[in-house]
Amino acid sequence: MPATATLEPEVVPPPAVAPAVGRLRSLDAYRGFIMFTLAAAGFGTVQMAAKFPDSWWAAAAVQFRHAPWEWGVFWDLIMPAFMLMVGVAMPFSYAKRAAVGDPPARQVRHAIGRAALLALLGTLMMTQNGRFLNVLTQIGLGYVFVFLLLGRSARTQLAWMGGLLAGWWLLFSLYPIPGATYDFAAASAKSADVLEGFRGHWSRNVSLAADFDRWFLNLFPNDKPFVAHVGSTTTLNFIPAMANMLLGVMAGQVLMGARPAAEKLRWLVVAGAGCLVIGVVAGFTVCPVVKRIWTPSFALWSGGLTLWMLAAFYAVIDVRGWNRWSLPLEILGMNSLAVYLMTLTWPAWITKAFRAQLGADTFTGAYGPVWEHLAWLGVIWLVAWWLWRRKLFFRL
Repeated sequence: MPATATLEPEVVPPPAVAPAVGRLRSLDAYRGFIMFTLAAAGFGTVQMAAKFPDSWWAAAAVQFRHAPWEWGVFWDLIMPAFMLMVGVAMPFSYAKRAAVGDPPARQVRHAIGRAALLALLGTLMMTQNGRFLNVLTQIGLGYVFVFLLLGRSARTQLAWMGGLLAGWWLLFSLYPIPGATYDFAAASAKSADVLEGFRGHWSRNVSLAADFDRWFLNLFPNDKPFVAHVGSTTTLNFIPAMANMLLGVMAGQVLMGARPAAEKLRWLVVAGAGCLVIGVVAGFTVCPVVKRIWTPSFALWSGGLTLWMLAAFYAVIDVRGWNRWSLPLEILGMNSLAVYLMTLTWPAWITKAFRAQLGADTFTGAYGPVWEHLAWLGVIWLVAWWLWRRKLFFRL
C-alpha cells in the first residue's frame, strides 16, 4: 500500500462507511454539490451583476451573496450544510472504526485529534482578523462535544440541542442593548444598526458575541487593534452551529439504521419541516434569523433547509437509484477536504496560468467572469478526478 502524505491521504478503495449499510452515495453527492458551488465561487454571477446591473444576472447574484443581516439566501446555507454533513458522516465513520476493532478510548483520542487539526488548519487559512471564522475551525471547535453525544438516544440528543440553543438565546437576551450614549464608532457600528425593541440584542457589531471578539481577539498579536470582522461574523458562532451538527448526527443515525428507506426519507422531510417551521416562527418572535451571528432561529431555519437538501439527494440517489448523473459530484464529495483547500488557494494561480497560456485578455470579455470561474471549477474538478482515479482520499 502506498505511503501516506500530508493530511493523511488514505490510499484505499472507496470504503463502506458502515458494516451493514454500504456507502451513502447521496451524502457524497450532497457534499460534492456544495464543493461544486464553492469551487465555481458563484459562477461569476456577482461579477456579471456588477457589469450588467439591470439584467437577470442581478437577480441571480442575490443567491450568491450573503444576506446583509436578517434572513438568508442560498449562499447562507453553505456553511450550515457543511456542519450538517459532518454530523451525518460521524455515525458511519465511527461505526466503521468500531467494526475494525477501535476501542472507545482510541475513538475519543481520534475525535480530539481530528478536532484540533481541523481548527488549526482552518485558522492557518485565515488572516489575523479572520481568526477562527473558517468553517474548518468552526467545525473543529465544536466537534468533540458533538462526538460525545454520538450514539445517544434521539431524545437525549434533542434535549441537548434544545438546551444549547435556549441557553445561547438566554445569554444574548440578557446582554444589554446599546443606548444613546454608546460609542458606536468604536465598535464599527451605527446607532441605526440596532434592531428595534427586544431584537436589538442581536444587532450588528454590538452583540454579546461581537463584544467577546473585541476582548478575545485582541489577546493575540495584531497589526492593529481588532474592532469587528468584515461582514460582522463572530468567533462564537461555533456554539449554536453545534446544533446543526447534532441534527446531522441524528439524521446519520437514522440513515444508518435498519428502518425502510421510505421511512428514513420521511424522517428527513418531517424533521426538516419541523426545524424550518420553528425557525421561521422564532425569527418573527423571539430572535431574528441572522447567519452572521448564527442566532438560534437561524440554526433551526438553516437546519431545516439543509435537511431537505439531503432528503432530495437521498430520495433520488439512494432510494430511487438514479445515480449515474451524480458521479461527477461524488468525485468532489469524496475528496471534499482537498477540494475545499484548493478553492481557497488555487483560483488566483489558475487565472494567472490561463492568462499566461492564452493571453492577458482571456477573461476580459463580456462573459469573462463566467469563463474565469468555470476555469477554476474545471481545473479543481480534474485534480479531484485524478485523485479519485488513483483512489487517493485526503482525510483528517
